[in-house]
Amino acid sequence: MNINKWSNDLKNQREKIFFPIVTYPGLQITGHSINEATHSGEVQFECMKALNKQFPKMPALPMSMDLSLEAEAFGASVKFSNDEVPTITGRVINSYDQIATLAVPQANTPRINEFIKAAELAAVANFGKPVFSGCIGPFSLAGRLLDITEIMMGLLMYPDEVNKLVEISTRFITNYLKKLKATGVDGVIMAEPAAGLLDESQCEEFSSQYIRKIVNEIQDDSFMLMLHNCGNTETLVKSMLGTGAAALHFGNAVNMKDILSQVPADVLVFGNLDPANLIKNGSPESIKTAVKNLRNETAQYNNFILSSGCDIPPGTPMENIEALF
Repeated sequence: MNINKWSNDLKNQREKIFFPIVTYPGLQITGHSINEATHSGEVQFECMKALNKQFPKMPALPMSMDLSLEAEAFGASVKFSNDEVPTITGRVINSYDQIATLAVPQANTPRINEFIKAAELAAVANFGKPVFSGCIGPFSLAGRLLDITEIMMGLLMYPDEVNKLVEISTRFITNYLKKLKATGVDGVIMAEPAAGLLDESQCEEFSSQYIRKIVNEIQDDSFMLMLHNCGNTETLVKSMLGTGAAALHFGNAVNMKDILSQVPADVLVFGNLDPANLIKNGSPESIKTAVKNLRNETAQYNNFILSSGCDIPPGTPMENIEALF
């Protein structure tokens, strides 16, 4: 699929559409657990198929978002559950001296191979719409390896070492995305939430310049990078745009009008309905009201596509997702 044509078609489409970042709620349809989905490419694929059948108006299909996957490849311990997404426990790097000798691992762990398998199955299925894989961003990965509190202090005290760690993370992510791209999927949603903790100059130094390298390596007419940052990003839009990512995705911490006024009309922008408080825990009536309000507030921007502000949580009622459409 020519992903640039798809992007232009979305901008020119008169009917408003909704693109939810949703995978795990589909497990309610298939009867599988989160633990099964994060260990089996077939289970992930069945979940995607079920969601596509249930919500055929989705303009694209996202794969599972698991931000423990890349850190696990570096040796991080992961806590798994049948009901919650995997989480990192502990640290991989306990001192800044370790960064100098940290190797870039191969992107071939058993679970990464299952995510590759899910991408292969989705690409072969030919849903007639783009399929977006998922990955973590380089600064967020570095924060999971070193500990997010530690890396925030390290920005000031050990900036060279932190840059080295982010560079290592970048090389690994690039290699992983090349494998995902080779399956035939149409793009990736890169989640870089930790960058939302940075100021503008820090975001450029420790996140955006590295994402720009990834974009230059993997983005083309057949593969789009959608950059997601769910933090308070109003002052970071310029830096995010500077990555060259073809699409930007924002969380519910910001007012979309404040974001859209800074973005050129040729860049797709997605956001930003609250995935937890509204979509999971709200009612169909409150969701319909929120969608209507956001549509009205952003009606002048043809490059804006309504979306959840982040991954819609497991256990979200199907009637609430239906209400979004």
